[in-house]
Amino acid sequence: MKSDFPFGVHRSLRRAACMIALAAGFGLSTAFAQGAGANADAIPGATARSLIDHARLANPGFAAARAEADAARERVTPAGALPDPRFELELMDATNTMSGRSASLLPGQVGETRYRVVQPLPGWGKRELAVKTAQAQVGQAEAMRDAAWVELAARIEALWLRYHAADRERGLARDALALLQGLEALGLARYELGLLPQQAVLRMQREITAQRLVLVDIEQRRQGLAAGLNGLLGRAHDAPLAAPADPDPLPEPLEAAALFEALASTNPEVQVAVNGINLARAERERTYQDRLPDFAVGVTNNRPDEGKSSWDVMFEVMIPLQQSSRRAREREAEYLVMAAEARREDARARASGELGGAASMYARGRETLRLLDHTLLPQAQATRDASRAALASGTVDLDSVIEAERQLIDIRTRRLQTELETRLALAEIKKLTGEFK
Repeated sequence: MKSDFPFGVHRSLRRAACMIALAAGFGLSTAFAQGAGANADAIPGATARSLIDHARLANPGFAAARAEADAARERVTPAGALPDPRFELELMDATNTMSGRSASLLPGQVGETRYRVVQPLPGWGKRELAVKTAQAQVGQAEAMRDAAWVELAARIEALWLRYHAADRERGLARDALALLQGLEALGLARYELGLLPQQAVLRMQREITAQRLVLVDIEQRRQGLAAGLNGLLGRAHDAPLAAPADPDPLPEPLEAAALFEALASTNPEVQVAVNGINLARAERERTYQDRLPDFAVGVTNNRPDEGKSSWDVMFEVMIPLQQSSRRAREREAEYLVMAAEARREDARARASGELGGAASMYARGRETLRLLDHTLLPQAQATRDASRAALASGTVDLDSVIEAERQLIDIRTRRLQTELETRLALAEIKKLTGEFK
């Protein structure tokens, strides 16, 4: 069938269709790339904070602690409420002895039916003390939740620091392997020219093999640390983690007096112990308040089989007669307060000792890093550079160059390990002073 459009119009339409298809394809590819970039940004692991934020929502252990604190908060309202009233149904002369009829258990079919409603009333101040105790339990549950969170955040940061150190150590190991392989190529060239004995080439190859084994060990350790981090985040053990970025620079030397002052007011374990004292004291007040009696009031509707119905009013008092058991409970409450106060002092003493050790390790690590960065590491680099220059001029053998490279690798590894220990000490200080909240 012949088209009604001229040839030029067909060509223009085809060109426009191609341009639309290309634009649509470009838009889809751009959207896909943006979506992939967003997913990449969502992968945690670049910083310890990204992992900690993820764990706040996903860690099941902290979710349990958070739910327990919420449950304790919901116990405050019912603690101050009145007990539910009781309804009683009493069938008098159920055998119908007086009327001569057969026995019955139906209301209205017996000698007299009594309907009674009874409302228990706690003694003066007992409801207020129950609310106070429930609020103390809320404080204890929240303190335990906060302590669980600080412990979890500290574990995540410590594990991430080891993960970051393993990642950097892997980079150092790869650089060292590349350097040794470069020396191997140089050694083989000199060996072919008869300028190097075979033993030197064999030693170089042994060094390369040993460095490859080191690299395998580091890679396995890094994968294990990644699995541990995923476990704390409630993810699959092989879930991807972002490449760790360099952490913030180490702060200046810490002020010991400020640290110990913060410890006394913000340490999570100390706060748990302090809230334990509040709870024990509230329970003690409740125990002493049990010396006062409880009450109950009620009304009764009497409906005889024959005759008019009537109403009764009832007032009931509990007699606090069992004094020996009550005194035993009071002594128990006093001992529990003493135990809570002792736990607070024990928590303070232990936290102070741990803080002193962590602060000392941090100060030692900073001083060691200063010496490594300004003295030992530059000296090792200069020795390595001098040995390479001497090798090029033929004044030293390859073994001397290998030894210089090995010393530089060891010093860099030591520097990395020292930085890790220093940052772990800083993480312990942050945990003890409650900075992870």
